Amino acid sequence: MADKHILVTGGFGFLGSHLVERLLADEDARVHVVDNLSTSPIDHEAFVRRVNNPRLTYDILSVEEYGKRGAFAPFQEIFHLASVVGPVGVLHHAGKITKSITDDTYCVLDITQKTGARLLDVSTSEVYGGGRDGYCSENDNKIITPKVSVRLEYAVAKLACEIALMNTCKVSELHAVIIRPFNIAGPRQSGKGGFVLPRFIKQCLAGEPLTVYGDGSMIRAFTHVIDVADGIILALRKGRRGEAYNIGNPTNKISILELAKRTVKLSESSSRIDLVDPKALFGPLFEEANDKYPDADRSTNELGWKPRFDLDTVIRDSVEYIRAGRVD
Repeated sequence: MADKHILVTGGFGFLGSHLVERLLADEDARVHVVDNLSTSPIDHEAFVRRVNNPRLTYDILSVEEYGKRGAFAPFQEIFHLASVVGPVGVLHHAGKITKSITDDTYCVLDITQKTGARLLDVSTSEVYGGGRDGYCSENDNKIITPKVSVRLEYAVAKLACEIALMNTCKVSELHAVIIRPFNIAGPRQSGKGGFVLPRFIKQCLAGEPLTVYGDGSMIRAFTHVIDVADGIILALRKGRRGEAYNIGNPTNKISILELAKRTVKLSESSSRIDLVDPKALFGPLFEEANDKYPDADRSTNELGWKPRFDLDTVIRDSVEYIRAGRVD
C-alpha cells in the first residue's frame, strides 16, 4: 500500500497534537507538522519522543515561511489548524487577526492546489454570533454583532476564509471541507489562552477560588478533544466539498457556573466559587462569547460522527492530565 502524505498546520497545538496521534494510527500515514509554537501548550520535543514514530516529521516555522519553499511533499490530505486562538489569547493580536488568518489560509490553499490534496479547514462556532438563543445549525444565518470586538475580528476572519474556500470549490477542482468546533476541552489544553476548564481545574487543585466571569449563566457545550479530532478526519474523508460541519456535543450543554460546581466536585476540591468581572482582569478589550451549543445532526447523518465522551469524562480526563503535571 502506498504511503499517504499528510500535512497538519498547527500540529503541536492542543487539538493538533491529538489529531496527529489519530492520523499516525494508520500504518500508511506519513504526517508532517508545521507549527511555529506560538500557541502550543505542549513540549513538542517531549511529544515527538513519546510518539516515537519515524513517520512523523516536522518544521518549526510559520505557515507563511513554509509556503515560501515552493516545493512540497505529494500531500493527499492537508489539515489546517494553525491560528491565533483563545478568548484571552486573541487580545494581543487585535487589528492583526484578519491578516494572520486570511494570509495563512490562502497560503495553505496554494499548497493544496499545487499538490492536489484534500483540504480540511478548522473554522469556529463563533461565526454564528450566538445563533438562535445559543442554538447553532449550519442552516442558520451567520451573524455579525453590532459591537466591534477582538473576538468579532477573529470570527469574521474565519468566516471570510470559509466563504473564500467554498467559492474556490465552485470554480476549481479544490476539495475543501470546513468544520466549526464547539468548545473543545480535554488533556493538553492550557488555561493561558483563556480557556475555562483548565483554569477551573488548576484553581481547584491549588485550593484557590474558581473565578467565574459575570454571573456564570453563559451556555456552552464542551466536546472532548478526541471526539473533535475524530470528527475532523471524518469530515475531510467523508464530507461534501465546499460544505461546513458542526463538530460539537450537544448533550454536554451546561452553564459556566454549573461547570465550575461540577469541576469542584469531580476534582474533590474544597475551593469556593467567586463571580468576577473579566474586564477587571484582562482590560476593556475582553468580551464574553454569546451562548452557543450545536446542532450536530449534519455531522451525525453525513459523516457518521458520534461523540463518545460525556461531560464528566471530559472533566476527569482533564483533571488527570493536569494533576500529573504532563506537558506532552
